[in-house]
Amino acid sequence: MITLTDTAAVKVKELLEAEGAIDLALRVAVRPGGCSGFSYEMFFDGDIATDDEKATFGNPGATVSVVVDAASAQMLQGATLDYKDGLNQAGFSINNPNASRTCGCGSSFS
Repeated sequence: MITLTDTAAVKVKELLEAEGAIDLALRVAVRPGGCSGFSYEMFFDGDIATDDEKATFGNPGATVSVVVDAASAQMLQGATLDYKDGLNQAGFSINNPNASRTCGCGSSFS
């Protein structure tokens, strides 16, 4: 199962509140495609399957739920979702120890 840094959890919580959808979970998935073979997909989801892996991250008062389907969970084992807001980097990034290579744009892996 992927883990979220506290910074990522706070940003996800902010986005959920901005959408007025605090009851939704962040779904992180791996899909075939991209220039390296697989790509990451993230979206807010209220449709949670019984075989989804579920976890809660963040500090008290700023927790968010994360769900991952069973097939994606295997490829995201040990991965970390972070959020950076700086001059050189801005946005979410996934550090995945299971990825043997990534593409130049950072959106896909194999």
